[in-house]
Amino acid sequence: MNASASLTPLLAFGAHPDDIEFGCGGVVAREALRGRTVHFVVCSKGESGTNGTPAVRAAEARRAAALLGATVEFIRLDGDATLEVKVRHVVRVAGILRRRRPGIVLAPTVAENQHPDHAKLGRIVRDAVRLARYGGLADLKPLKPHAVGALLLYAVGPGSEPAGQVPLLVDISEARVFKAWTRSMEAHASQMRTRNYLELQVARARALGLGAGVAHAQALYPNDPPLLAGLDALESARART
Repeated sequence: MNASASLTPLLAFGAHPDDIEFGCGGVVAREALRGRTVHFVVCSKGESGTNGTPAVRAAEARRAAALLGATVEFIRLDGDATLEVKVRHVVRVAGILRRRRPGIVLAPTVAENQHPDHAKLGRIVRDAVRLARYGGLADLKPLKPHAVGALLLYAVGPGSEPAGQVPLLVDISEARVFKAWTRSMEAHASQMRTRNYLELQVARARALGLGAGVAHAQALYPNDPPLLAGLDALESARART
């Protein structure tokens, strides 16, 4: 993969320390290897989880982010399993968007059949992307308005895949990409005591990839209809499968 100075930064949000890696880590690895700057914002330290202390889970998240070629910061909104959609949270996240100025934002889907923090964070980020553009918002006056190029939502698990919505599929088959992704999931060792999440996510990616004619793929769901400059990108992507 060739690095490009023209690639805009990518900002990924997770409600818990492992959400980004499990839900879209392969996509992150691919973009980082292309030369895109990637930063994670994790909105709790998993303090309500069955396994792993907040300190352990934060350390796992830092290691996982590094394996993917990303940096990470932690913010506290309401805490793990107690998150609510509040205007002050939306404004705070909009401030992060203005500070980081990403071209692409990744966040959890807003489907209801998942951990409630996932759907609520998805709604917070969706609203914050809109507010980040508004120059007259008093609480954000010190920061220059910023328009995000694309908000793409990821499904942490099968139950959070939006019903009836056709996803964008990202090929994550390349050996370097796939290895970085699986290693980042392995970094969350405390969570593997509950369930083999690595095997679950690899199986999901395998099924999506086979359906598209590649080894592994991950799905992203656009918040808004993608605007294409032309059809050549779609044609070239399919020509490789």
